[in-house]
Amino acid sequence: MNYSNKVFKHLLQGVLALGSCVSAQSYADSTYLPQPPNTQQVFFVGNNWDGTVTVIHPSQDFGKVGVVNMIPDRKERLLEIHLNPVKLIAYTYIQQTAGEGNDQLVDDMYSTPDGQSIVASRPSFADVVSINIKTGKINWRTPVEGFRADHMAVSPDGQRVAVSASSGNVVHVLDIHTGKELGRFATGDKPHENIYFAGGTKILNSAIGNVETSMDAQWQDFTKGKRFITIADANNYKVLKKIDFRPALDAFGRKDLSNSVRPMVLSKDESKLYAQVSFFNGLVEYDLKTDKVTRIGQLPGSSTIPKDRSKWVNDSRHHGLSISADGEKLCVAGTMDDYATIVDRQSLKAGKLIAAGKPYCATRSPDGKSCVISESETDVVTVIDFATGEKVRSVPVGNHPQRVRLGYAPSDWSTP
Repeated sequence: MNYSNKVFKHLLQGVLALGSCVSAQSYADSTYLPQPPNTQQVFFVGNNWDGTVTVIHPSQDFGKVGVVNMIPDRKERLLEIHLNPVKLIAYTYIQQTAGEGNDQLVDDMYSTPDGQSIVASRPSFADVVSINIKTGKINWRTPVEGFRADHMAVSPDGQRVAVSASSGNVVHVLDIHTGKELGRFATGDKPHENIYFAGGTKILNSAIGNVETSMDAQWQDFTKGKRFITIADANNYKVLKKIDFRPALDAFGRKDLSNSVRPMVLSKDESKLYAQVSFFNGLVEYDLKTDKVTRIGQLPGSSTIPKDRSKWVNDSRHHGLSISADGEKLCVAGTMDDYATIVDRQSLKAGKLIAAGKPYCATRSPDGKSCVISESETDVVTVIDFATGEKVRSVPVGNHPQRVRLGYAPSDWSTP
């Protein structure tokens, strides 16, 4: 094997996608399964830089239930990496770019159908693992194609997880019980978000492109790679459709906007896609039936953001989005602008700006009334009321929280 050629093939194309998180929450994938016996409903908060999941209550005080170590095999994985020159180059590159000098140890996570284990993607280790919540032991581990694992989605029946292999340009679909690959489909450069929709019969993936490079001037956009949405059949994994925002944005008169789709949510009837795109403080409304951009809403921006876009974290401006249960309010994490806000879907206008430290992820509470954002700079999660737009409370978690997912844990489990 020619290791030099292999590593350059992956790294020159850009090893990784953005390490931040969003809740790619549609009405399809936010339909929660019945609660398993002897479990409690919880939020999992992935602390990306310390490799833990903080488990908190999903309502009332949102207090801590416990902490799960998601890297019990860290020494083994690091030894494996350091003994392989190709993996070591990729690992270091990820650490110094998307990781901002840190390992990326927990990205996305879901509970198994019985509520006994957490299944998580681990970017720096390029794998997906299932870990028993009570014992902390690994049930299974599945490496992904290439050098980095990214965002996931769980099927509505809870039996499968789709995970983006961000340097392999492929989405793997795994059996949630065994980790066995059931199928895969090809994507654009740096597959990122995944959503199960259409009753779980389709998977939507967005390829974010080469966000880790410093070639961020508008005239250098061509270097960012192939950025498009892929829609695949969730049963046979055949690609059904590809959507490139570029023609639609141009037709709308916004040639200045990137076609790199970051967070995205579907409207209640799944006819509209609401998306954030690289370098933009706002929302793009895209009609999935007509393949047209129908509206664009610009949101407030901070005057303190550097003019040099290469100083922005992984091409972010706003990177976090969720939708209320009634489908009328959008919760936006204004990452580089250091705020979160509730946006009216009809007007695409922002409500009160809630100060937040580099918010990266937005999801909604099980009752659909609250939005929960992770503040990666201040190591808290913050709850915002969808109806009033007011902050409810903030809760301390671990180092650099990103994803927040609803799940289940054993009812008799907790840690100090």
